[in-house]
Amino acid sequence: FKIPLLGWVHPRLIAMSAETTRLEIPLNRRTKNHIGVMYFGALAMGAEAAVAIKAIKAIQQSKQKVDFIFKDFQADFLKRAEGDVHFICDQGLSVEALVAKCLSSGQRETQTFESYALVPSKSETEKVAQFKISLSVKRRI
Repeated sequence: FKIPLLGWVHPRLIAMSAETTRLEIPLNRRTKNHIGVMYFGALAMGAEAAVAIKAIKAIQQSKQKVDFIFKDFQADFLKRAEGDVHFICDQGLSVEALVAKCLSSGQRETQTFESYALVPSKSETEKVAQFKISLSVKRRI
């Protein structure tokens, strides 16, 4: 609700465990570029959301007021995303630890996380993109 543009691309949470978050953004008229593959803006939203979901959950569980932003973003686009894309972040425990560190220190804490994208209809193991994104969290005063 707070990021209407993200809602526009209809992300769907596929799975979430302590360590791994997996979400899907469908390839459709909202997410395609002029050559029929996923637009890099939609890919960036998926990469961000794969990390953000775990941060949101950790913040909610803490019952504290914590704000987060993304400080920087790096993407390597390896192949064309020619189908529905799954975004995976395997660093869930590290995201939770970052939120806990922020709450205990009372300071802004920042850490870089990695995620990647697959097109399962093409290959369940071949990455179409890799991302590095720095998450910055701070307790709201």
